[in-house]
Amino acid sequence: MASTYLTRTTGTPTLGTKCTVSAWVKISEVPGGGGSDRWIFGEYGNNSNHSYLYLRNSSEIGWYEADGSGTEASIITNRLCRDLNGWYHFMIVYDTTLSTQADRFKMYINGERQTSFSTNTNNIAQDYLPRINKASRTYYIGGTPSYQDKFDGIISHYHHVDGSALDPTVFGSTDALTGEWKINTNPTFTPGNNGFSILKDGNTITDQSANSNNFSLGGGTLTKTEDCPSNIFATLNPLIPKVSSMSFSNGNNTITTSGSQWEGSVTTLAPTKGKWYYEAKYNSGSGIKLDIARETSDLRNMAVANQSYLAYHGNGYGYQLNNSGTDYYCADNSCTTWNSSANGNSTKIYMVAVDLDNGKMWIGANGTWANKSGTANPVTGADPLHEFSAKLNGDPWLFSMSVEGGSGSHNLNFGNGYFGTTAVSSAGTNASNLGIFEYDVPAGYTALSTKGINSF
Repeated sequence: MASTYLTRTTGTPTLGTKCTVSAWVKISEVPGGGGSDRWIFGEYGNNSNHSYLYLRNSSEIGWYEADGSGTEASIITNRLCRDLNGWYHFMIVYDTTLSTQADRFKMYINGERQTSFSTNTNNIAQDYLPRINKASRTYYIGGTPSYQDKFDGIISHYHHVDGSALDPTVFGSTDALTGEWKINTNPTFTPGNNGFSILKDGNTITDQSANSNNFSLGGGTLTKTEDCPSNIFATLNPLIPKVSSMSFSNGNNTITTSGSQWEGSVTTLAPTKGKWYYEAKYNSGSGIKLDIARETSDLRNMAVANQSYLAYHGNGYGYQLNNSGTDYYCADNSCTTWNSSANGNSTKIYMVAVDLDNGKMWIGANGTWANKSGTANPVTGADPLHEFSAKLNGDPWLFSMSVEGGSGSHNLNFGNGYFGTTAVSSAGTNASNLGIFEYDVPAGYTALSTKGINSF
């Protein structure tokens, strides 16, 4: 589970009967019915006095509020939140001055008011003062020190509004072309005494409203990410069946392995065209594979996809390093020995360039592209590790990393600028300005992200 959480103590509200909380959230796990619920935001006094929004261990979203004498609200949606690629907009609104009890608390997901609930206990009295907007409460985002499990994911553009019951259109709108709910990055509202805006630009927890309601880091490490509601970056995909000895962390950009077999995963995003660049680093084990494959129906169904041997597929290509110092280039179910400048170990950062417009792939390490038979250059298209133009037919392509043997954490950088929790030491040049990488991104190539996909 994640360990990072934020905290502050609330002040005297402008108007205790009305408040709005809006947050954009990317979930990194499907809890799967085990363990405790995952705390997203709320306030906590003790086990009998608290209120919070949470991801249930069965993937529904719930709001629970207890105020000493019993349950004021226990409201759990029928809607399941299991998308580990996109961002959700979660929003709660209190207006306890209203005469209709059902309208005194409202929950929205992606701009839609939730009206279908598996549990709907609403004892909220008229003019009740919601705990999350009261004075002298301990406000927590991402988790508490001990109550429930901490949330595993990313939170962005977090706004608390004291004294107003706002509509979701303040914070988002429906895209006229796609019908998707999209973020308003500069919402206009009066924050009130307890109001604040944090995590709006990067990972700052300094209040960016007119107030100074700053948060403190209660525990863990607050890591900046380029992944945001307006540009979603690829990650490894924990929804793909995996071996039990492998786990995910750091927004699903890190895999931790403990078994002796090959263990890995594939990307959440699968482009059909374009030129892509990403980086990888592994820490221990017997070897690493960096593969790509056309996503066909047999690839989705085959058991080998569990551990991401994509180059062992009829439409797969890749690179394999054994720590003995032997490199292989792999395609169409077999690997060929190849002694290249790319061979190495965990001290190296691997570079991958994939051209899905012309069907070519390159591998490199520590800033140098590995030559196969000439001088490798992804910009000019010279000397690729693989050529597969005949396999381009409009199908999407998956990228993968897998590691063999030993325990340790292994990291991919799809543009967030980190290997695990370690930032790149000195970012290279990047003409597309999408993502942060250790080495120079070849001209014409970009990060695997939604804005990147839309640029081709």
